[in-house]
Amino acid sequence: MRLRSSGSSSKSASNLPTKIGPTEGQLNLVAWEGYAESAWVKPFEAKTGCKVHVKYAGSSDEMVTLMRQGGGQYDMVSASGDASLRLIRGGEVTPMNVALVPEWKNFIPQLQSPSHNTVDGKHYGISLQWGPNTLLYNTKSVTPAPTSWSVIYSPKFKGEVTVPANPIQIADAALYLSKTQPSLGISDPYELTEAQLNAAANLLKQQKPLIKKYWALASDEIELFKNGDTVIGAAWPYQYSTLIADHEPVQQIIPKEGATGWADTWMLATHAKDPNCAYKWVNWVSSPKVQAEQAISYGETPVNTKACPFMETIQKGSCSLYHANAPAAYFDSIKFWKTPVAECGNGQSDCMDYSRWQQKWTEVTG
Repeated sequence: MRLRSSGSSSKSASNLPTKIGPTEGQLNLVAWEGYAESAWVKPFEAKTGCKVHVKYAGSSDEMVTLMRQGGGQYDMVSASGDASLRLIRGGEVTPMNVALVPEWKNFIPQLQSPSHNTVDGKHYGISLQWGPNTLLYNTKSVTPAPTSWSVIYSPKFKGEVTVPANPIQIADAALYLSKTQPSLGISDPYELTEAQLNAAANLLKQQKPLIKKYWALASDEIELFKNGDTVIGAAWPYQYSTLIADHEPVQQIIPKEGATGWADTWMLATHAKDPNCAYKWVNWVSSPKVQAEQAISYGETPVNTKACPFMETIQKGSCSLYHANAPAAYFDSIKFWKTPVAECGNGQSDCMDYSRWQQKWTEVTG
């Protein structure tokens, strides 16, 4: 049995395709900026005949909205952990057969069947790459070199700070407070009681007068740093890699309080019109060579454990630089994005769900 280009497919008893069929000639993606670069898109198109069209989204909220309102316009989305469960629960994405992705067996164990994309044993997508949210700063303007997230809450850089325009930014504030105000009792930055959520929101409200701009796209933050409009902020490794390539005086760190992070998944739309191209795509981007290319281009960590030799060929020392050979303890140290829900990890149901986070973020930025 195989996927058919109509979007419907012949299914096995488990209701999953058992073979990839003829490709449809196109693939429509919703992706993070930097996830569909020509370096690996053009060879994919040449090999498969699938012409890639990409819509870049600036936040997980935008991705969810596009997938819900797209009317079958998009085939796949590169969802982070704060969006994936919303898409699964909303029925916007459909299970995938990992047996049709040969490299899946070479993924790091933590990202073969993670809770953010695997529910009741069903894989709603194929893990892609992962990494931390870092503190980015201009080395000429910010001295001494920072070691703490406290600098983005300090009036020292008033009007020169930038952070993501994203409700999940509340988790960064909560993580900082978990270390600096332990009396709040925050153990998980995504599982916040009303009092804890209010504390994080209050910190962000105090930060607002310091903000030059809340950035939506990664390219927005890159321009802010290039133009000298901002000198410090919360970023992804992609911004750092791009600015360094352009010879800008920047550095990034994971501060002493730790960092939040993301683990992204290519997820297949329930009503995908080009499912065969979609399966071809996940096979392409999960291959060791393309994993290495994307990891170095973006500044993130590949899920495929076979990527390191290819990374070293492209950029010597990059395997270690991007933690592709790091022990499990490094992965476990990052507080990965997940969708806040009412059920707390302690068995209680007094945590604030994502709708409350969105309300609070509007209070902060509105």
